[in-house]
Amino acid sequence: MLELQGLRYHPATSPQPVLRGVNLRLAVGEPTLVAGRSGSGKTTLLELISGLAEADGGQILWDGEALSSRQRRWLCGLVFQFPERHFLGLTVGQELRLGQRRLDGERAAAVLQQVGLGAINLRQAPEQLSGGQQRRLALAVQLLRDPRVLLLDEPTAGLDWTVREEVLELLAQLSSQRALLVVTHEPELFQGLIRQGWFLDQGVLHPLERQADHPLTAGIAGAGS
Repeated sequence: MLELQGLRYHPATSPQPVLRGVNLRLAVGEPTLVAGRSGSGKTTLLELISGLAEADGGQILWDGEALSSRQRRWLCGLVFQFPERHFLGLTVGQELRLGQRRLDGERAAAVLQQVGLGAINLRQAPEQLSGGQQRRLALAVQLLRDPRVLLLDEPTAGLDWTVREEVLELLAQLSSQRALLVVTHEPELFQGLIRQGWFLDQGVLHPLERQADHPLTAGIAGAGS
């Protein structure tokens, strides 16, 4: 289990703290959602959890042991909202190899099959893929690392409804093997997948069911914690 205890973050560029003592638990097999408006700090939260940024206070633990940012980078896999901006490989094959000491061809093929890219041409450039395929490729790159915690920033943004359904089915499968956190401004799309939800407002997490009268969270009213 990953646990956030009293996480605080106040960058010098912001007049107000972005996070004010955030407490959160992520358990394997229990996908969790954090909703919030654009600019509410959702992406910052993911960057802190994944070790890409350092909190001003509080701690992050895995199975009761506090983790350094370096340890969190090994533990977590982060898929950004716009993964195409972070691709470095000239081809799909090169992208899969990045960060791998040795790429196991059979394992890579299995992961691509798992994310629905089994028939993809490894020589194809990542920017030639559709938006949904780019999300799947970014997922495949992280899954090859076998992270214990999977962090997803707006995984359905910009996708048409048919692709969204496929992505949600994939996330349901992935969450059975690892802790999974989704941040989004469209929580209603995850109503069938996520049972534990939170609303991030002014740096504080509130149980999502208490925000039923807010238009942002009306679609997921009643989600329990």
